[in-house]
Amino acid sequence: MSQVLLIEDHQTVRDGLQLALTRQGHTVHAVGTGEQGLERLRTTPSDVVVLDLMLPGMDGFEVCRRIRQLGDLPIIMLTARNDDMDVVAGLEAGADDYVVKPVQARVLEARIRAVLRRTGGDSRRGGDRAGLEQHGALTIDRAALVVSKEGTPVSLAPTELRLLLELSHTPGQVLSRQQLLEAVWEHGYLGDSRLVDACVQRVRAKIEADSSAPVYIQTVRGFGYRFGPL
Repeated sequence: MSQVLLIEDHQTVRDGLQLALTRQGHTVHAVGTGEQGLERLRTTPSDVVVLDLMLPGMDGFEVCRRIRQLGDLPIIMLTARNDDMDVVAGLEAGADDYVVKPVQARVLEARIRAVLRRTGGDSRRGGDRAGLEQHGALTIDRAALVVSKEGTPVSLAPTELRLLLELSHTPGQVLSRQQLLEAVWEHGYLGDSRLVDACVQRVRAKIEADSSAPVYIQTVRGFGYRFGPL
């Protein structure tokens, strides 16, 4: 049974989502502010955070950044509109996925289950080669799900790790954004490339010497991404 922390200031929405997710077998701890959410994380273990962006006081972007500083806990953000700036800012702050309001509980529950699979053994999707792989200064241990750069461990959130595993499984092969959405986020429909692009940016910031001139995750304009060094 998963532990879900729901941070949503609108009581009707909060109560409805808490009831729906509880009926699906999750244990839901619901709070109304970002400050309460951060305090709850200090006292109650959680498997995933569902975070509204538009919160009173500390907004969801800042809450997301602070949660990400604490570790790799998966974050699904709720946004009141499909606004490019809000979505991109939330993803850049560290969110793993997002759902647009009004939220359909079945959609949110499916996203929660997908992100929870990325935190478990299924994170090794696309990684049937066991043992260590050396790519330049980057070492990938698929069995242990550990990535290090020049011997120093690299802290990657579950979605970031799964993206890197998927790309590095076939060095030199170009993967489209849609292929990555289906493999990493399990979005089987024509998905949102912003999820992929923002996650690539976050991974590059952690593994590249210069993220503006990437060696490991290279953009192939008009197609997608490929893993180097080539």
